[in-house]
Amino acid sequence: MDVAAAETNVWGGGNKPLNASYGKLMMWFFIVSDALTFSGFLVAYGFSRFKNIDSWPIADEVFTHFPFLHGIDAPMYYVALMTFILIFSSVTMVLAVDAGHHMQKGKVVFYMFLTIIGGAVFVGSQAWEWKNFIKGEYGAVETKGGQILQFVNADSGKRVALEAFASSIETPRANHQTSNGVWFVGEGSLPTYSVAEVQEGFTQDENLVVRIQKLNAEGEKTVLSREASLDKMNQVVGVVEGANLIHNEYGNRLFADFFFFITGFHGFHVFSGVIINIIIFLNVIMGTYERRGHYEMVEKVGLYWHFVDLVWVFVFTFFYLV
Repeated sequence: MDVAAAETNVWGGGNKPLNASYGKLMMWFFIVSDALTFSGFLVAYGFSRFKNIDSWPIADEVFTHFPFLHGIDAPMYYVALMTFILIFSSVTMVLAVDAGHHMQKGKVVFYMFLTIIGGAVFVGSQAWEWKNFIKGEYGAVETKGGQILQFVNADSGKRVALEAFASSIETPRANHQTSNGVWFVGEGSLPTYSVAEVQEGFTQDENLVVRIQKLNAEGEKTVLSREASLDKMNQVVGVVEGANLIHNEYGNRLFADFFFFITGFHGFHVFSGVIINIIIFLNVIMGTYERRGHYEMVEKVGLYWHFVDLVWVFVFTFFYLV
């Protein structure tokens, strides 16, 4: 098949706008529309954060976990590693596309394999981040007005987990069921400690004070005096462990809502990209594109993969750095 015939088969529409085939042009249309979608989500996140700037969680205090280093404070280290892996996979995709331009099947297979591994590791890492975010580490309590109270040591200023001071009180505890009454809602599971156990343990430990969501002039969470802390504890109505769409031990519940929605939406894009890459990878191995005389499918999936990587740079900046 000569070059003219191959180009006709790729485009099939006569003149090529911007010297791009139909497939690449449609991929660009999709990327632009998807970019507008992500832009809307991030603008909404920025607006919500601006409206709640005094109570927004501090990323360095939320994302402190690192695999196999339990109890070690490593703020942002694992997120930075995830970002590096995803960006590196974008580099291997560039090399795969370049190898396709030179009709080097072996190199295309090798670099696409590295890209798939990088994407799969990123998706797995994001799932691990979600697990830790949902589970929580220290726990907190919530007042009737929805304010989150965290506990710190008055001497060292370090966070204190509920398990370190909560008392053990024999009190009847049962999950709320919709059959209990019109004002009750279904409850998935009970927290580890009751409000009474946390209040009792806090009262007995003189070194404990409460830290509220509001930021001080130094950009840190405000720590109350012992007297003010005791007064706040009398307003507690619930114990919060980890984060979900309703309660969030890290602070403002909107932070958790946006985190789940935006990072989940991006994670779905990465997962979809991994699946598409696997399909194209298998086609490369079977020699499909060698017979066609071009590797344009590799280039098109490469455009999508670069877009996903670029979006993560903005998500990473909004959620973790700013």
